[in-house]
Amino acid sequence: MTSFRERIRASIENKNLQKALDANAQRRVEGSVAAFASLPDHQDRRQRAHRIRENVIANLDQVAAKFLAKVEANGFSVHLAKDSAEAVKIALEIIENLPQRHKEHKEKQNNILVHPRSSLVKKSLIAKSKSMVTEEIELNEALESAGHRVVETDLGEYIVQLRHEKPSHIITPAVHLRRQEVAQLFHDELGIPYTEDIPTLTEAARQTLREVFLSADVGVSGVNFGIAESGSLCIVTNEGNGRMVTTLPSTHIAMMGMERLLPTMDDLALMLSLLPRSATTQKISVYTQFIQRPLDRQERHLIFLDNGRSNLRLSPINDGLMCIRCGACLNACPIFREIGGHAYASVYPGPIGSVISAGLFGPEHAPLAQACTVCGACKEACPVDIDLPKMLLRVRAGQFPSPSGRGARGEGGAGIPLVVKLGLNTYRRIALHPRLFGVAQKWIGRLASTTKSASTGFLPLPAWTGWGYSKDFPRPAKTPFRERINHHTTGMPRKDIPKISMEKKKQIGTDDTLTLIPQSTIDFLASRFSMELKELSGEIISVSAKELPKKLIAYLQERGVTRVQTDAASAEYLQNQEIAHQTEADPNIEVGITAAVAAVAETGSLLITGENRNQLCVSLLPEIHIAILQAKDILKSLEEVLALSEIRNAPAASLISGPSRTADIEMTLTIGVHGPRELIVFLVDG
Repeated sequence: MTSFRERIRASIENKNLQKALDANAQRRVEGSVAAFASLPDHQDRRQRAHRIRENVIANLDQVAAKFLAKVEANGFSVHLAKDSAEAVKIALEIIENLPQRHKEHKEKQNNILVHPRSSLVKKSLIAKSKSMVTEEIELNEALESAGHRVVETDLGEYIVQLRHEKPSHIITPAVHLRRQEVAQLFHDELGIPYTEDIPTLTEAARQTLREVFLSADVGVSGVNFGIAESGSLCIVTNEGNGRMVTTLPSTHIAMMGMERLLPTMDDLALMLSLLPRSATTQKISVYTQFIQRPLDRQERHLIFLDNGRSNLRLSPINDGLMCIRCGACLNACPIFREIGGHAYASVYPGPIGSVISAGLFGPEHAPLAQACTVCGACKEACPVDIDLPKMLLRVRAGQFPSPSGRGARGEGGAGIPLVVKLGLNTYRRIALHPRLFGVAQKWIGRLASTTKSASTGFLPLPAWTGWGYSKDFPRPAKTPFRERINHHTTGMPRKDIPKISMEKKKQIGTDDTLTLIPQSTIDFLASRFSMELKELSGEIISVSAKELPKKLIAYLQERGVTRVQTDAASAEYLQNQEIAHQTEADPNIEVGITAAVAAVAETGSLLITGENRNQLCVSLLPEIHIAILQAKDILKSLEEVLALSEIRNAPAASLISGPSRTADIEMTLTIGVHGPRELIVFLVDG
């Protein structure tokens, strides 16, 4: 296996990788700044989130016991896995005991959602949504070795699976690839004509994976958060594949790291205001799923994984367990932005990966922490304010878990050559004495002013330092900073510098106006909701209760729609022979019509619940999703909607924020992936 240093050099030499990383970093950072601009109190929220996660890790045994008891009471089969081998064994046992159960289920079902292949073949088809925990335990490799077929359904994960690679980013698995590489891959593997048009490439993946969703025996997902008070699983996605793999198959396996817990729905609302902004620069993800119970004729399993987390919790780097897997520290890190994720050779790259990889997987990953400038950008970007620089320094010092889970493992400075260690020790001794340090600074400055490189004019350094390979070492200043600052004057006392005041925005819908305009009025909340939904590519049609049936039918006829799927609440509006409607799911139906339980004004999100598979498929399988929303059911905030009993009482519920989307190919936004391409809301007043 190549060394970390060799992988770094290979990454820097890869021109395509450098262009891909530069584009990702720039867009992510700019997008995150814009997303947080709409959250004026985000620094306060970061501190609250930090305290919540800190408390969970400190009291993990109690929080986990409460959560698991609720999950089991909700009808899940709960499995505790101490390590990756046990987790894989449990998953294999669940999957390899499927055939008879599935055959019995299929004999009872008369809809086309379940493909007949499963009862006829020995091995199973597994549809997976993106899960870092399954990458951690190498679940795919184990299932495939046992003869099962595993298909990643997140677009980025699907791309890297076709390339037989590992993800290179926690959030954007194919961030290291450019569209030309994806185009050639799809031409070779899917047999489509070569094209670099990203919507066309996305459509090819949609068509290929749709059959996987409809045919899968098992759906495997990760879990973003587990809620202790209700036993709910929260899964956050944009493409719709998360909803597919947890809804369509007769067996759903959720794989969850034991630290991914929150005490209450209020705590979840806070995390959901931070996670999407940090991860994908959105106010909220398209689909925020809540799973409480199995659906009709469905089994749900939860595999609750330790795999070194208990040991890590007792170590000096236990704050690494507070991570909510947003990937913000990767985007902010100047090192990751140069070398990418594959250079780390760990499922968890970047600053957070350098901490938890050493903590979970052992001393061979300790050298990753040396790839850190201790600039603090990762801490500044972290939505839960983890002090990553401190954690990275502790890893460098060898303060990660021992086999027993207590104390340090290995010695400090892992991965650093002996000569560098000697140099650092010398620097430390000099830096501890201010006068000696000042003298050393002046000496280096004088040396730099007389010793120059003929080609660059900069101070030359030996080749073993790495300087000069990809970067030149700048010439230090002749006059130390302290001397220059002591002679510098601004000409104006600091207290006299005038403060710049920002004029209050008056445009309706900005966060500043929320305290100026009455929050309780239906008109205001409807206006805010409409504005936010339009930003998410949704469409609003305002109607009165009286004219709703007529306008709905006219809209469908105008689009040439003759058959729709509805839920029970929406069927009453279609008492017209020209529009056939049914409640049974059918992937060939173009339009699905649902009634929304509630909506969030500040994010443009709809709350949809489902008692069974058919109800959930109305807003999932069709190309066009039409939702009927009563204006009186629009609430201001996410906190208010998550407090509704309808979420806890339903087997499954989803917050839907616009049509499905992805940006997995060159960070280019594409509307319409696995879920609907269009979201139209009939907003009913009165």
